[in-house]
Amino acid sequence: MRNRRSPNQLMFEGFETEFEKWLEPGNRWVLLSRIIPWEDLSAAYETSLSAHTGRPAKDGRLVIGAVIIKHKLCLSDEETIEQIRENPYLQYFVGFQAFHKEQAFAPSLFVEIRRRMGPVVFARFEDSIIARLSDHQKPETAPDDNQTTTPGSGEAIPGDDAKPTPPDQQPMTHRGKLIVDATVVEQAIRYPTDLGLLNEAREISEAIIDTLHPLSGMKKKVRTYRRNARRDYLALVKQRRPGIKKRRKAIGQQLRYLKRNLCHIEKMLDMLPSLDIPLFCKQLRQYWIIRHLYDQQKQMFDSRTRRCDDRIVSIHQPHVRPIIRGKQNKAVEFGAKLGVSLSGDGVACVDHLSWDAYHEGHDLPGQVEAYRHRHGHYPEKVLADPLYGTRDNRKFLKEKGIEFGGKPLGRPPKMASAESNISRRQRQQDYRERIPIEGKFGQGKNGYDLNYIRASTAKTSEAWIRSIFLVMNLLVLFRFLLVRSSIHPIRCLATALMTIKWALSTAISAQPARPY
Repeated sequence: MRNRRSPNQLMFEGFETEFEKWLEPGNRWVLLSRIIPWEDLSAAYETSLSAHTGRPAKDGRLVIGAVIIKHKLCLSDEETIEQIRENPYLQYFVGFQAFHKEQAFAPSLFVEIRRRMGPVVFARFEDSIIARLSDHQKPETAPDDNQTTTPGSGEAIPGDDAKPTPPDQQPMTHRGKLIVDATVVEQAIRYPTDLGLLNEAREISEAIIDTLHPLSGMKKKVRTYRRNARRDYLALVKQRRPGIKKRRKAIGQQLRYLKRNLCHIEKMLDMLPSLDIPLFCKQLRQYWIIRHLYDQQKQMFDSRTRRCDDRIVSIHQPHVRPIIRGKQNKAVEFGAKLGVSLSGDGVACVDHLSWDAYHEGHDLPGQVEAYRHRHGHYPEKVLADPLYGTRDNRKFLKEKGIEFGGKPLGRPPKMASAESNISRRQRQQDYRERIPIEGKFGQGKNGYDLNYIRASTAKTSEAWIRSIFLVMNLLVLFRFLLVRSSIHPIRCLATALMTIKWALSTAISAQPARPY
């Protein structure tokens, strides 16, 4: 029988490539690479490196570019390195001079990169982006050096040739609007239940007993009742809707099993001759976590409550805390709480990141001062939800000459007046202007997996979160510069004339010939 080759199967040697040609200038990665302030970002990243210890570090553009690619495309660490190795546009983006067939660096280096990029580094990233936007937003005609501006006015008055005053003594100017809000960034953990956490802690304690038994010198291994404990756990889990009494009974059983195992571990540790605990770092860390977890669960079980301070909801990520936001669709969220400020140019800055729940209204004075530090002036107006409208915050904003776009304190008047109607319409307008920060949260959670952080430690998770905001801010800069460079009056006029000419010629050619 004749063996026929499929017409869709091509020979590897005969497959034509276009790698020898020039890269397309209009590619998105080529355009993005031209507007990113690489020198500023690399200098900020290199501040976290040591010049005397350790092996030579990777190039700053390569590292930062890989982080941008990872979060822009929502890829894993391994997939990011593979995409860079296969795509010439991505290699151009990270600063390669030619196409490389090898990996840029090991995927495990991403963990070390996230550890190095702390809040100070990302703050310098934000300042660089804001400075780049400010340089392009400056007017063409600048005032003279011998002139000073009065606060709140654009008129210049003649002044003496005096020395520049410090920032604290300069007159307060107000420009722009500041939008502030808070959200919860969820961590990628299994939904925690008391019974599930106790069962996981019991299994970890059994593994620790298996490690310590050969070293303890005991002839007979201690009894852990692991089969009975597993059977009791599955007996409740397999039920569709177990009652409160059954759940409480199962929790009590797992507490007793875990207590027995912890007592065995303490006895074996006391029998060891050396002062060093013969456990791996991971097991030793888990041992202290499950001991603290047992104390918390025992306290809640005895007091018949479901709340305690610094509650552990994940053994592998003990820094994660439950945060109650009062939302209708999700009462409790597990992750980090962010305090974010959004300026008028669309740049979002993470001002406060905490794994514990806090009152976001207390961050408003710091966010206003941070806005002045970044932009050189105070905002004209602060837009926020009613949680930020406390008496202390309103007093602070009044002292700084800043308007608060929110509902006033006190009871509303019984009789509606013209002024109350105007203020109500103004509050509605302020509410609509506050929507962009909600859109920024939605963009991060739906487009860049901000609601599914897959880092293990607290420090790497914080770097993961801030990297996502860095990517979104770079895209704001990209859109601004792209629109600014493409929109030119003469170019727009020429384009409009060409469009009109093409439309007229098309319409004339499409008309049927008139019969004579």
